[in-house]
Amino acid sequence: MFLIQLISYDPREFDHLSVAQDIREVFQFITCYTPQNIELDYKLRPFVPDFIPAVGDIDGFLKVGRPDGESDGLGLRTLDEPCAAQSEPAVLCLRLRASTKQSSAKALVVKKVENADKNPKALDRWIHDIDELHKSKPAPTVQYSRSMPDIDSLMQEWPVMFEEKLNQLGLPTADLDCDLPTLVDIICGIFDVPRYESRIESLHVLFSLYSAIKNSQFQKPEN
Repeated sequence: MFLIQLISYDPREFDHLSVAQDIREVFQFITCYTPQNIELDYKLRPFVPDFIPAVGDIDGFLKVGRPDGESDGLGLRTLDEPCAAQSEPAVLCLRLRASTKQSSAKALVVKKVENADKNPKALDRWIHDIDELHKSKPAPTVQYSRSMPDIDSLMQEWPVMFEEKLNQLGLPTADLDCDLPTLVDIICGIFDVPRYESRIESLHVLFSLYSAIKNSQFQKPEN
């Protein structure tokens, strides 16, 4: 809230002014006027501002122009990074390609180190950046054309009787007298993996289940 200090008007302070008589007669209306105190009703209305896409801080477009006067399109065509420690363009390009899954048909930014034999720090920094890129690379995903169960649901424990019977008989092996598609159907049926005309996706789910069970922390250690 803003507090406005009211200053009283004293006509005697302005008697010495050398003005015309008609102007002096206007002064009397000052004391005749009484301002009204008006209380305005207000409501607090929180709001969400418009979305402004930006990387880091919002770009203020306060940039130093090029000496030749040409526009390089920083912030519009080329990403402008408002910080002292600039990202490596080649690494950033690879990181964006990995996260957005873009094709390699577009032109890539190529890293070039001047006088590499005299600049080992640049080479070490490049190797470190590529290592960090590989560590942060998202795991590959597969989009199935048919509905497939979740791996966690396939890892649920079997009924006790079924597990005991399976331990007695064992899983079918390649020596079973049947063709390969039939063997795949039998193995996938045991592990509740759906089978379709093309068994490639079913085999992918089966191998993913095998990898998850092998790496599971609930796997019992072998004696």
